[in-house]
Amino acid sequence: MNGGDPTDTFRQEAQELLEQLEQILLDLTRTPDNAELVDSTFRALHTIKGSGSMFGFDEVAGFTHHVESAFDLVRKGKVAMTAALADIALAGKDHIRNLIERPESADPAAGKAILARLEATVGGHAAPADVAKPADAEPVAAPAAATAKWRVHFRLPADALATGTNPLLLIDELRSLGKATVTPLLDKIPPVAALNATEIHIGWDVELETDKPKTAIEDVFMFVMDEMELKIEQIDVPAPVSATASMPAPVAAEPIASKQAAAAKPAPQNTTEALKGGGSIRVPAERLDNLMDRVGELVIAQSRLKQIAAASQDGEFKSISEEIERLALELRDTTMGVRMVPIAQLFGRFRRLVHDLASELGKQISLTTSGEETELDKTVIERLNDPLVHLIRNSIDHGLESPEQRQAAGKSSQGHIHLSARHTGDKVLISITDDGKGLDRTRIRARAEENGLIQPGQEMSDSELFQVIFQPGFSTAQKVTNLSGRGVGMDVVKRTLDALRGSIDIASTAGKGTEIALRLPLTLAIIDGLLVRIGQGRYVIPLSAVEECVELPAEEEGRSSGRNFLNIRGDLVPFLRLREMFNATTPPDKYQKVVVVSANDMRVGLVVDQVIGDHQTVIKSLSKLHAGVGTFSGATILGDGTVALILEIAHLVARGQRERPLKLAS
Repeated sequence: MNGGDPTDTFRQEAQELLEQLEQILLDLTRTPDNAELVDSTFRALHTIKGSGSMFGFDEVAGFTHHVESAFDLVRKGKVAMTAALADIALAGKDHIRNLIERPESADPAAGKAILARLEATVGGHAAPADVAKPADAEPVAAPAAATAKWRVHFRLPADALATGTNPLLLIDELRSLGKATVTPLLDKIPPVAALNATEIHIGWDVELETDKPKTAIEDVFMFVMDEMELKIEQIDVPAPVSATASMPAPVAAEPIASKQAAAAKPAPQNTTEALKGGGSIRVPAERLDNLMDRVGELVIAQSRLKQIAAASQDGEFKSISEEIERLALELRDTTMGVRMVPIAQLFGRFRRLVHDLASELGKQISLTTSGEETELDKTVIERLNDPLVHLIRNSIDHGLESPEQRQAAGKSSQGHIHLSARHTGDKVLISITDDGKGLDRTRIRARAEENGLIQPGQEMSDSELFQVIFQPGFSTAQKVTNLSGRGVGMDVVKRTLDALRGSIDIASTAGKGTEIALRLPLTLAIIDGLLVRIGQGRYVIPLSAVEECVELPAEEEGRSSGRNFLNIRGDLVPFLRLREMFNATTPPDKYQKVVVVSANDMRVGLVVDQVIGDHQTVIKSLSKLHAGVGTFSGATILGDGTVALILEIAHLVARGQRERPLKLAS
């Protein structure tokens, strides 16, 4: 992002660090004795403080310094790490985020309150050594820290100023460690004619006398260490300032430093090194969107070229067309791969949500996940956040019982929510499962009849009845809370899923729990499709849903009543006549074809007039006027400039079951 505002770079990197910090602190609430997590927390806070100071975020640096100091005491064994301290640090992390992203709305009183809680918690703990000391032991004077002299030689990269590094701040931080003598190195300054005032040509030698370990000196350069020239060497042996006769000086100086140095080794993966991403670069999201649009236009143009080449007798022209088709296909796959991100980054956000709601409601809740490596288009993941928040909040508020209620029902006092993701056909299936009390079918039906959503006595399956939950204004809550009860939220979930061309299903067992399943397309951009003709219209079937194509038997072609089944290698497969569903008026082709597709774990045949062939399909959204037509998930432009509708297989099969249930019954 050359030429951009350096503070934007800081905000982006700080956001990543804060997300990492949140995950580390949540782990610490469960395992507060994990020294590696404590060290990683300290380093993340130190990096945020140092970078904030460099980029002029003085309030961020000042506040973070206090939180960092608390964890420095934990690192040195002077304060015991507790879940309560991790909770305070989580609140501090939220305040730091506000100071960075919305400094004008950050509440100073909130920051002071957090620091007061931090002081009360840290000030009330004794060092483990003091706690373990026998009551009758003689008091032993604590040895004063030994001082040592160090020579620190460093040169920053020439473009350090452009990237926001201020060498004067680094020198000031070295001075804060002890007595420092600074000598500038001027040997590499070029002639005035060749001098670039935006580059750094000076190096520094610093003689530092300090009682801090070498790791403290390294921490000063933590966020620029990989790009700079740095040499730290000890120039004398540490001398004890004060110690008892029974305790040798070396023992007083080394244990903490050596232990912290050992604990610090694995930590960089959670801080600066994590930001480097193994050679990755940061690209604005809108550039990826523009790239995808251009690739989509290229695919449409390639489709037109392929159609023209098919009618040509020029062999060289056909060869070039095939080569361009291959390159366009590879470019499409590469571009889509860039847009695909693992769902782990979405699932990770909900750990904090569950932690906070459990504390607020007085419930004990564990959250587990699986399938985090499953990838989805970045646009789908961005728009999926709010629906999943609503669903998880409802599971916690309505589904999971209090510890007392769970014990009375013979369950463990701790409730459980499980998030999972997996590929199924051309969709990604995301499920939210809880082991709570399940949905109250009787109450839902009563409220639905009361609101006029269903007729009294109307027969409905559980899955159909549960769908009324997504109607606007529907709620079974007996009282309005800050979490639920106003009848908003679930209808937003449904609208968002519809906009993503997804679907949502609910299964629930009274007393055992509820499972909500979301089915979403892998991408909103380009898919492989099978182009078919029905009457005079052309349609696209997502190729990932297609299993095989067979010819409709002659005895089935003239049949218009009774059960519609095909015997395919011993398996009975129900089929739908799309000509009837789409009201085609032209005579049917003599030899009709059946495209066998998978939909919701069942195989269904779709009868079409002609299978034209595969087609790279650039998905275009339908107009607002047609957005509610669930049978089609979008449209695409063919090579001749005409439009083909893309079939939504799950909705199409569900519609067929409603219109002709006997013909699909097994």
